Amino acid sequence: MLSKIKPYLRWLILGVTLFFVAYAFKKNWQAIATVRLTSKSFFILIIALIVTLFAHLWSGWVWTWILKEFKQNVYIKWALKIYLITNLAKYFPGNIGHFYGRIAAVHQAGSTIESASISVLLEPLLMATAALFIAIVSSSFGLIEINNLGLQLLILIAILCLIHPRVLNIALQKLSKSKGKQLNLPAIQLKQYLWLPLLGEIIFVLLRGCGFLLTWLALMKINTEQILPLLSSFSFAWLMGLVVPGAPGGMGIFEATAIALLNHQHFPAGILLTTVALFRVISILAELLGAGLGLLLNQEK
Repeated sequence: MLSKIKPYLRWLILGVTLFFVAYAFKKNWQAIATVRLTSKSFFILIIALIVTLFAHLWSGWVWTWILKEFKQNVYIKWALKIYLITNLAKYFPGNIGHFYGRIAAVHQAGSTIESASISVLLEPLLMATAALFIAIVSSSFGLIEINNLGLQLLILIAILCLIHPRVLNIALQKLSKSKGKQLNLPAIQLKQYLWLPLLGEIIFVLLRGCGFLLTWLALMKINTEQILPLLSSFSFAWLMGLVVPGAPGGMGIFEATAIALLNHQHFPAGILLTTVALFRVISILAELLGAGLGLLLNQEK
């Protein structure tokens, strides 16, 4: 019964969030109409685009660290090519096309389908952990208000335990047991905790947050005391866009969460809504440019 309801539930979530965003824009259209873009604004938006593009390049590089933890000795150019091109598939219905493309590519490169799947699916798990960590730290300092902080702290601890080598090695052994016997493949074991990839994903979320801050800065000045609340709210909104099902690329979920959090902190509605819309455009342009760079990278065997 759940499997029958699930597809409709995704569309319901997407529809509700898009309705909320559309209602917010309709309600505040007069404030949005007063926002003006200057030549300086366009210059800052270009910088925001470059920072966002660099964030995706950085994330692709961090993915190579995860692959190497699973003894997949891939070329950086090859991995970046696959990562940047498949990144666009997140906007396909289901929001799993980019995972499928990466798993297929790593498998074709010589990895078992089990280790390829775990190494690819660990990346969004580490991303979610990084964003949740930033949000929880921010909430503990009173930068943003998050309901059920204790529950989210338990979720963070559970995720940190889940990516522990002892737990992952058990999963790897069970997944590859039958296939390993058939092909006489050595068992893949993690030797250490994934601290470096986790740190890399924290930097990735912060880079995306800097792109959001620059987009905001293109519309109005930001006081020093506003930087951390904006960055914290972005991290939590980005996390919601990553984990909530039914939203390709987090579209609608991220915007609705950011509007709810920042509107609660009494930021100007016109600036808030325009920033959210511009940042979505910048994010898509950065991913398109990244895919273009991926196509230009030489294919290495």
